[in-house]
Amino acid sequence: MNASERRKKIIEILLSSGKAVSGRDLSEQLHVSRQVIVQDIAILRANGVTVFSTNLGYICPAQSSVSRVFKTHHTDDEAEEELKLIVDCGGTVRDVFVYHKVYGVIKADLNIRSRVDIEKFMADIASGRSSLLMNITSDYHYHTVTADREEILDIIQKKLDDRGFLAPLTDYEPVNFRE
Repeated sequence: MNASERRKKIIEILLSSGKAVSGRDLSEQLHVSRQVIVQDIAILRANGVTVFSTNLGYICPAQSSVSRVFKTHHTDDEAEEELKLIVDCGGTVRDVFVYHKVYGVIKADLNIRSRVDIEKFMADIASGRSSLLMNITSDYHYHTVTADREEILDIIQKKLDDRGFLAPLTDYEPVNFRE
């Protein structure tokens, strides 16, 4: 199998998996080193393929989803509730990012799509010396949320608003969060 065929196979494996696939699993399935997989993922991304890295492995999202960025604000104790609200409505929390006045945008991929993912994420935060990214911006942060339909994003937005988690944009924030 040449490099081009291997990269196509990586995309196929990630799309059909329905869950994160570790670099080790990919390397074993394709009979190459993990370093080759890392390089292939970088090349795929450079060629415009969306591949997310998570603590559980790589994910290639289905192309038929819609997304929306939500700016939210809550305490550390409410983080789990916010994530559950989103996934229970059918959303996937793709990332978390903050807009810092000095450092600019600081982003981390999450790819949380279930309560099991939330439990793992919260356990990882609790067991480490790290804290939630929102803590560097007084609990203000953003999530890119994907769903199968726009209506699901509308429901999520309403529930976040009803719960008091949505926050208004300020003048210094960028208009285009994707950059």
